[in-house]
Amino acid sequence: MSDFDQLIEANRANWNDRTRLHRRSAYYDLPGFLAGASSLFPLEQTEVGPVAGKRLLHLQCHMGLDTLSWARLGASATGVDISDEAIDTARSLADRLDLEGTFVRANVYDLPDLLDEQFDIVFATYGVLCWIPDMTRWAAVAARFVAPGGFLYLADGHPLSHILADEAPVLDPGFGYFHQSEPWRFEGHGSYVEETAVFENPVCYEWQHHLGEIVTAVIQAGLTLEFLHEHPFSSYPRLPQMTRDEQGLWHLPGDPLPLQFSLRASKQA
Repeated sequence: MSDFDQLIEANRANWNDRTRLHRRSAYYDLPGFLAGASSLFPLEQTEVGPVAGKRLLHLQCHMGLDTLSWARLGASATGVDISDEAIDTARSLADRLDLEGTFVRANVYDLPDLLDEQFDIVFATYGVLCWIPDMTRWAAVAARFVAPGGFLYLADGHPLSHILADEAPVLDPGFGYFHQSEPWRFEGHGSYVEETAVFENPVCYEWQHHLGEIVTAVIQAGLTLEFLHEHPFSSYPRLPQMTRDEQGLWHLPGDPLPLQFSLRASKQA
Protein backbone atom coordinates (compact mmCIF):
# COMPACT_ATOMS: atom_id res chain seq x y z
CA MET A 1 0.00 0.00 0.00
CA SER A 2 1.40 3.40 -1.00
CA ASP A 3 1.86 6.25 1.48
CA PHE A 4 -1.08 8.04 -0.14
CA ASP A 5 -3.31 4.97 0.14
CA GLN A 6 -2.40 4.68 3.81
CA LEU A 7 -3.59 8.24 4.45
CA ILE A 8 -6.90 7.58 2.69
CA GLU A 9 -7.35 4.27 4.52
CA ALA A 10 -6.76 6.03 7.87
CA ASN A 11 -9.48 8.52 7.00
CA ARG A 12 -11.87 5.76 5.94
CA ALA A 13 -11.37 3.96 9.25
CA ASN A 14 -11.73 7.22 11.17
CA TRP A 15 -15.04 7.98 9.41
CA ASN A 16 -16.33 4.51 10.19
CA ASP A 17 -15.79 5.38 13.87
CA ARG A 18 -17.43 8.78 13.39
CA THR A 19 -20.44 7.25 11.69
CA ARG A 20 -21.09 4.87 14.57
CA LEU A 21 -21.11 7.94 16.84
CA HIS A 22 -23.16 10.10 14.46
CA ARG A 23 -25.93 7.51 14.09
CA ARG A 24 -26.94 7.99 17.72
CA SER A 25 -26.26 11.73 17.98
CA ALA A 26 -28.84 14.48 18.49
CA TYR A 27 -26.99 16.52 15.85
CA TYR A 28 -28.06 14.15 13.05
CA ASP A 29 -31.35 13.23 14.76
CA LEU A 30 -32.11 10.06 12.81
CA PRO A 31 -35.48 9.56 14.57
CA GLY A 32 -36.54 13.03 13.44
CA PHE A 33 -35.32 12.36 9.92
CA LEU A 34 -37.22 9.07 9.78
CA ALA A 35 -40.32 10.95 10.97
CA GLY A 36 -40.09 13.32 8.00
CA ALA A 37 -37.60 16.09 8.87
CA SER A 38 -35.29 17.37 6.11
CA SER A 39 -31.54 17.66 6.70
CA LEU A 40 -31.18 20.42 4.09
CA PHE A 41 -30.65 24.07 5.02
CA PRO A 42 -32.68 26.76 3.23
CA LEU A 43 -29.48 28.04 1.57
CA GLU A 44 -28.80 24.99 -0.57
CA GLN A 45 -32.48 24.45 -1.36
CA THR A 46 -32.68 28.02 -2.67
CA GLU A 47 -29.38 27.94 -4.57
CA VAL A 48 -29.89 24.48 -6.09
CA GLY A 49 -33.51 25.12 -6.97
CA PRO A 50 -36.22 22.59 -7.88
CA VAL A 51 -35.00 19.00 -8.23
CA ALA A 52 -38.18 17.08 -9.11
CA GLY A 53 -37.50 14.72 -12.00
CA LYS A 54 -33.77 15.47 -12.01
CA ARG A 55 -30.83 13.13 -11.59
CA LEU A 56 -28.66 14.14 -8.63
CA LEU A 57 -25.25 12.81 -7.57
CA HIS A 58 -24.21 13.55 -3.99
CA LEU A 59 -20.44 13.30 -3.48
CA GLN A 60 -19.17 12.46 0.02
CA CYS A 61 -22.73 11.94 1.21
CA HIS A 62 -21.91 10.56 4.69
CA MET A 63 -25.05 8.76 5.97
CA GLY A 64 -27.15 9.93 3.03
CA LEU A 65 -29.52 12.26 4.89
CA ASP A 66 -29.13 15.08 2.35
CA THR A 67 -29.24 12.56 -0.51
CA LEU A 68 -32.55 11.19 0.74
CA SER A 69 -33.86 14.67 1.52
CA TRP A 70 -33.38 15.48 -2.18
CA ALA A 71 -35.10 12.20 -3.04
CA ARG A 72 -38.08 13.29 -0.93
CA LEU A 73 -38.21 16.43 -3.11
CA GLY A 74 -38.43 14.31 -6.26
CA ALA A 75 -34.82 13.83 -7.34
CA SER A 76 -33.44 10.54 -8.58
CA ALA A 77 -30.55 10.58 -6.10
CA THR A 78 -27.25 8.70 -5.89
CA GLY A 79 -24.89 9.10 -2.93
CA VAL A 80 -21.18 8.26 -2.70
CA ASP A 81 -19.02 7.99 0.40
CA ILE A 82 -15.74 6.36 1.41
CA SER A 83 -17.08 5.02 4.73
CA ASP A 84 -18.51 1.50 4.82
CA GLU A 85 -20.56 2.32 7.92
CA ALA A 86 -21.97 5.49 6.34
CA ILE A 87 -23.09 3.74 3.17
CA ASP A 88 -24.62 0.85 5.12
CA THR A 89 -26.55 3.40 7.19
CA ALA A 90 -27.71 5.29 4.09
CA ARG A 91 -28.97 2.11 2.45
CA SER A 92 -30.81 1.13 5.63
CA LEU A 93 -32.49 4.55 5.84
CA ALA A 94 -33.54 4.36 2.19
CA ASP A 95 -35.09 0.93 2.79
CA ARG A 96 -36.92 2.03 5.94
CA LEU A 97 -38.29 5.12 4.19
CA ASP A 98 -39.04 3.29 0.94
CA LEU A 99 -37.13 5.94 -1.00
CA GLU A 100 -35.30 5.38 -4.28
CA GLY A 101 -31.75 6.25 -3.30
CA THR A 102 -28.71 4.50 -4.74
CA PHE A 103 -25.53 4.43 -2.64
CA VAL A 104 -21.97 3.61 -3.71
CA ARG A 105 -19.07 2.96 -1.33
CA ALA A 106 -16.04 4.58 -2.99
CA ASN A 107 -13.25 7.10 -2.79
CA VAL A 108 -14.35 9.96 -5.08
CA TYR A 109 -11.17 9.57 -7.14
CA ASP A 110 -12.20 5.98 -7.99
CA LEU A 111 -15.78 6.83 -8.96
CA PRO A 112 -15.24 7.03 -12.76
CA ASP A 113 -14.31 3.33 -12.66
CA LEU A 114 -17.58 2.46 -10.90
CA LEU A 115 -20.21 4.78 -12.36
CA ASP A 116 -20.92 5.59 -16.03
CA GLU A 117 -23.96 7.86 -16.02
CA GLN A 118 -24.15 11.65 -15.87
CA PHE A 119 -26.37 13.80 -13.68
CA ASP A 120 -28.30 17.05 -13.91
CA ILE A 121 -26.92 18.08 -10.51
CA VAL A 122 -23.68 17.12 -8.80
CA PHE A 123 -23.90 18.18 -5.16
CA ALA A 124 -21.31 18.32 -2.36
CA THR A 125 -21.62 20.23 0.90
CA TYR A 126 -20.04 20.89 4.29
CA GLY A 127 -16.80 19.29 5.41
CA VAL A 128 -15.94 17.71 2.08
CA LEU A 129 -12.88 19.45 0.61
CA CYS A 130 -10.61 19.13 3.65
CA TRP A 131 -10.46 15.37 2.98
CA ILE A 132 -9.33 15.86 -0.64
CA PRO A 133 -5.55 15.88 -1.34
CA ASP A 134 -5.83 17.29 -4.89
CA MET A 135 -8.54 19.86 -5.61
CA THR A 136 -7.91 19.85 -9.37
CA ARG A 137 -8.43 16.11 -9.56
CA TRP A 138 -11.58 16.29 -7.40
CA ALA A 139 -13.09 19.00 -9.63
CA ALA A 140 -12.29 16.99 -12.76
CA VAL A 141 -14.13 13.97 -11.34
CA ALA A 142 -17.11 16.11 -10.30
CA ALA A 143 -17.28 17.74 -13.76
CA ARG A 144 -17.08 14.32 -15.43
CA PHE A 145 -20.47 13.48 -13.92
CA VAL A 146 -22.23 16.76 -14.80
CA ALA A 147 -24.50 16.21 -17.80
CA PRO A 148 -24.60 18.88 -20.53
CA GLY A 149 -26.93 21.59 -19.28
CA GLY A 150 -26.41 20.47 -15.67
CA PHE A 151 -24.37 21.98 -12.86
CA LEU A 152 -22.10 21.39 -9.89
CA TYR A 153 -23.22 22.86 -6.57
CA LEU A 154 -20.57 23.07 -3.85
CA ALA A 155 -20.91 24.59 -0.37
CA ASP A 156 -18.30 24.20 2.35
CA GLY A 157 -16.51 25.92 5.16
CA HIS A 158 -14.72 29.04 3.93
CA PRO A 159 -10.97 28.38 3.63
CA LEU A 160 -10.24 31.54 5.60
CA SER A 161 -12.11 30.12 8.59
CA HIS A 162 -10.01 26.95 8.47
CA ILE A 163 -6.92 28.78 9.70
CA LEU A 164 -8.62 29.37 13.06
CA ALA A 165 -7.77 26.94 15.85
CA ASP A 166 -10.96 25.22 17.00
CA GLU A 167 -10.55 25.42 20.77
CA ALA A 168 -8.74 28.76 21.19
CA PRO A 169 -10.51 31.17 23.58
CA VAL A 170 -9.72 34.00 21.15
CA LEU A 171 -9.64 33.87 17.35
CA ASP A 172 -6.26 32.30 16.68
CA PRO A 173 -4.77 31.67 13.20
CA GLY A 174 -3.29 28.30 14.10
CA PHE A 175 -2.87 27.06 10.51
CA GLY A 176 -1.66 28.37 7.15
CA TYR A 177 -4.18 29.54 4.54
CA PHE A 178 -2.52 28.18 1.39
CA HIS A 179 -2.55 24.59 0.16
CA GLN A 180 0.42 22.29 0.85
CA SER A 181 0.85 18.79 -0.52
CA GLU A 182 1.57 17.39 2.95
CA PRO A 183 -1.64 17.02 4.98
CA TRP A 184 -2.33 18.18 8.48
CA ARG A 185 -2.25 15.15 10.78
CA PHE A 186 -4.76 15.07 13.62
CA GLU A 187 -4.96 12.51 16.39
CA GLY A 188 -7.85 12.74 18.77
CA HIS A 189 -11.09 11.26 19.85
CA GLY A 190 -14.59 12.60 19.49
CA SER A 191 -16.39 14.52 16.80
CA TYR A 192 -18.28 17.74 16.31
CA VAL A 193 -21.35 15.90 17.63
CA GLU A 194 -19.69 14.53 20.81
CA GLU A 195 -16.20 15.55 21.85
CA THR A 196 -15.81 12.92 24.59
CA ALA A 197 -16.33 9.84 22.40
CA VAL A 198 -13.41 7.40 22.12
CA PHE A 199 -12.44 6.11 18.67
CA GLU A 200 -10.65 2.92 17.74
CA ASN A 201 -9.08 4.85 14.83
CA PRO A 202 -8.31 8.38 16.12
CA VAL A 203 -5.83 9.47 13.40
CA CYS A 204 -6.98 11.40 10.36
CA TYR A 205 -5.45 13.64 7.68
CA GLU A 206 -6.79 16.86 6.17
CA TRP A 207 -5.72 19.24 3.41
CA GLN A 208 -6.30 22.98 3.09
CA HIS A 209 -7.53 24.48 -0.21
CA HIS A 210 -7.74 28.26 -0.58
CA LEU A 211 -10.65 29.88 -2.38
CA GLY A 212 -8.70 30.80 -5.52
CA GLU A 213 -7.53 27.20 -5.85
CA ILE A 214 -11.09 25.88 -5.51
CA VAL A 215 -12.64 28.23 -8.06
CA THR A 216 -9.77 27.78 -10.53
CA ALA A 217 -10.04 23.98 -10.30
CA VAL A 218 -13.77 24.12 -11.06
CA ILE A 219 -13.23 26.40 -14.08
CA GLN A 220 -10.30 24.34 -15.39
CA ALA A 221 -12.54 21.25 -15.20
CA GLY A 222 -14.60 22.82 -17.99
CA LEU A 223 -17.45 24.29 -15.98
CA THR A 224 -18.75 27.87 -16.17
CA LEU A 225 -19.03 29.68 -12.85
CA GLU A 226 -22.58 31.01 -12.28
CA PHE A 227 -21.99 32.42 -8.80
CA LEU A 228 -19.65 32.40 -5.83
CA HIS A 229 -21.17 33.49 -2.52
CA GLU A 230 -19.42 34.02 0.82
CA HIS A 231 -21.48 33.70 4.00
CA PRO A 232 -20.93 34.89 7.61
CA PHE A 233 -22.27 31.67 9.12
CA SER A 234 -21.39 27.99 9.56
CA SER A 235 -23.55 24.89 9.53
CA TYR A 236 -22.08 23.70 12.84
CA PRO A 237 -20.46 25.33 15.93
CA ARG A 238 -16.77 24.72 15.26
CA LEU A 239 -15.59 27.72 17.32
CA PRO A 240 -16.48 28.33 20.98
CA GLN A 241 -17.39 31.97 20.29
CA MET A 242 -20.26 31.03 17.96
CA THR A 243 -23.96 31.53 18.65
CA ARG A 244 -26.90 29.98 16.79
CA ASP A 245 -29.52 31.90 14.82
CA GLU A 246 -33.19 31.03 14.25
CA GLN A 247 -32.34 28.98 11.11
CA GLY A 248 -29.88 26.78 13.00
CA LEU A 249 -26.78 28.47 11.55
CA TRP A 250 -23.80 29.56 13.64
CA HIS A 251 -22.20 33.03 13.72
CA LEU A 252 -19.21 34.75 15.28
CA PRO A 253 -20.02 37.93 17.22
CA GLY A 254 -20.41 40.75 14.71
CA ASP A 255 -19.99 38.43 11.70
CA PRO A 256 -16.39 39.60 11.04
CA LEU A 257 -15.29 36.77 8.72
CA PRO A 258 -16.68 34.57 5.95
CA LEU A 259 -17.28 31.16 7.50
CA GLN A 260 -18.83 29.39 4.53
CA PHE A 261 -18.94 29.71 0.76
CA SER A 262 -21.17 28.33 -1.96
CA LEU A 263 -20.75 28.15 -5.72
CA ARG A 264 -22.62 26.86 -8.72
CA ALA A 265 -20.92 26.03 -12.01
CA SER A 266 -22.62 24.68 -15.12
CA LYS A 267 -21.71 22.62 -18.17
CA GLN A 268 -22.70 23.95 -21.58
CA ALA A 269 -25.72 22.21 -23.09
